[in-house]
Amino acid sequence: MHIRKYGKDFSRRFFLEQMSKGVIATGVLAPLWPTIARGNTIENVYPDEISTLEGLTGGRVNTGDVINAGNVELLKDFMDPVSYLQVSQMGREIDTHATTTNPDWLMPSDYLRATVTNSGRARFDDTGNVRTDDGSAWIGGNPFPEARTAAEAFANITLSWGRFDQTFYAIREEDLNPDGSTAYKYDFVWCEMNATGRVTLDDNPFRGRDDTLRYQSVFFNTPQDVRGTAFLSIWPYDQTQFPELQGYLPAFKRVRRYPTNQRFEPLLPGPTWYVSDAWAAGDPFLTWGNFKLIHRGPWLGPAGLGNFNVNHENWERERVGGPKGQSFIRSHWEVIPDVIVLEAEPVKYPRAPISKRRVYIDARAMVAFNGVSYDRRGEVFKNFEHGNGMSVGADGTPANVLDGKPLWSWNFVIVHDVQTNRISLPELVRSSGGYDTHYNDPDDYNRYLTVSAMRRLGT
Repeated sequence: MHIRKYGKDFSRRFFLEQMSKGVIATGVLAPLWPTIARGNTIENVYPDEISTLEGLTGGRVNTGDVINAGNVELLKDFMDPVSYLQVSQMGREIDTHATTTNPDWLMPSDYLRATVTNSGRARFDDTGNVRTDDGSAWIGGNPFPEARTAAEAFANITLSWGRFDQTFYAIREEDLNPDGSTAYKYDFVWCEMNATGRVTLDDNPFRGRDDTLRYQSVFFNTPQDVRGTAFLSIWPYDQTQFPELQGYLPAFKRVRRYPTNQRFEPLLPGPTWYVSDAWAAGDPFLTWGNFKLIHRGPWLGPAGLGNFNVNHENWERERVGGPKGQSFIRSHWEVIPDVIVLEAEPVKYPRAPISKRRVYIDARAMVAFNGVSYDRRGEVFKNFEHGNGMSVGADGTPANVLDGKPLWSWNFVIVHDVQTNRISLPELVRSSGGYDTHYNDPDDYNRYLTVSAMRRLGT
């Protein structure tokens, strides 16, 4: 007879004790972040009973099994309400793999190194903004790799979305009607550049602009009737201030400034996502408030491997479920042994259509993988599930996807408005609308992240 020293009850008591103190402490058998900082893998940080499907279900679901309507009830307590609905009632199926123990597969290596180098130097100033211990803007990596509060965890996921200094994502999106038919298809680019907190590019802050957090643009390439439509958002470093949002509409041949509350509207007809939804942290974190720690413990989510389709030259993924079998991207999930679930409210957006957002953060890398929004009545409104992970094959072997090396990145997004049953499926692809995904190209600022660039792209 095998007597488990660290069963679910032990881990459950551990997490409940931490929550009762109002703080977060990562790692169960050993401290998480010191283990990572020493360059070690993390298989000895969490017991098997909370880091395997076998442990969570008493062997009734095993690693490698497909999560479907036949076994989802055994996993309901470890899933967000929207994905549970999709699997239990809409035919979604989710593949599974072993829990990732290599920290290099949980974030880009440069970002990991910066987090190690700068660990312990972050502070909140009197306004609640993150500062380095010398009072300067944050210098890169997760400011709070051992987040002790919900506010620290939320700051981690807001200050650097994609974990690169510069990202240029080629994206294909299909927006579905409630009957599963296609309403819209878009090819577009999402471009980001951090002005502060840079970990690879030399100038930190960018051109001395320590008052700016990031530049972010999105421009559409197909279909023809929206080609050239572009939006540019410039974020102040001060997270109590709203980003400047400007848009270029080819039909009017001019740039117009958009009001702040337009962060809660689709940019174009069809998408179920708002700018506010991006990365589950699409607004400055101090324009939200009433942060609450809701849950600590094991959870299921997309991470590690499997969500890059390395066998497709454009990385496009299979679909599954829904009325026509095409409603959801077929994804790979794992047991994430340590997840921080927090709630935040849009306190500076009185006209926001949502009352709160519940955010799911992988504590191993402080990466969000889901955000579930609730309407003003407190009912579930929609999710923003995004897969994160490495470009690796099904057997776990890293694949050379970009620039001759494996790539860590977001892979796909599922945004399901459960009240209308409309779904948007943006996915990262190698090439879209004549543009190729790439990273850390300093020339992208002049090409894509200025007002004059928006006008040029529109013409």
